[in-house]
Amino acid sequence: MSNFHQDLSIQQIESIGRKLASDRLPLVNALQPEVHPSDNLYSRYGKRAFDIFISAFACAVTLPVNFLIGAVTLVDVGRPLFFKQTRVGRNGRRFVIVKFRNMRDDRDANGDLLPPEERVTRWGKFVRRTSLDELLNFWCVLKGDMSLIGPRPLPEIYLERYSNRHLHRLDVKPGLECPPRDLSKGVWTWNDQLENDIWYVENVSFKTDCMMLRKLIKFALDRKSAQARAVASRGSFMGYDFNGAAINDAQIPEEYVSWAKLNK
Repeated sequence: MSNFHQDLSIQQIESIGRKLASDRLPLVNALQPEVHPSDNLYSRYGKRAFDIFISAFACAVTLPVNFLIGAVTLVDVGRPLFFKQTRVGRNGRRFVIVKFRNMRDDRDANGDLLPPEERVTRWGKFVRRTSLDELLNFWCVLKGDMSLIGPRPLPEIYLERYSNRHLHRLDVKPGLECPPRDLSKGVWTWNDQLENDIWYVENVSFKTDCMMLRKLIKFALDRKSAQARAVASRGSFMGYDFNGAAINDAQIPEEYVSWAKLNK
């Protein structure tokens, strides 16, 4: 989790997230429109067959590449080779996501991890920029924890921060990516991502997945989006403003920062 407020501990940031949810979610839930998830033969049966076919092929093709990435990672950051974290999948089901490590474990004076942009290595920036750190996720797709296309699986801590509308992103399996339909904006915000996820939930179909796969390739090669992935600069999802738009930790209202410091 990144921390734009470096004078706050991870525990204080988490407390702010809970307070933002308590204070604002009732209003946000009243403001945001309802969601109508797609339900068709493809979403129930065809999508899984599509995932198995492509992920099995991808796992075989990328095996030598993963061996190479593992060797370079061992030299770059040492052991352990893998970063493992529990993520939330369809209907709130937890699963473990595995990636090659690309950050050091450097910590500040409080013992908290430094922000990702300060810990990611030069090699780590490269694999993020090229999305090579995502290749192991094809195994998660083959197992059935994930899908090729779908909302990105996010950490458990965000669950308590979602509005009712954005909780619907869990109506489908998480995906390798749910690329933006419009790449002209370059780097997108948390609100852009969450609303794009909901659009996908409401429009799942074979045609949509084929379109999104094409977008995924363009998204992976888009320089502005690639740079954002490389430096982990977007911050953490914290909650919402009073207009119902998602905010990150750089947008925490000052009164919440003062509250956290007084109640540490």
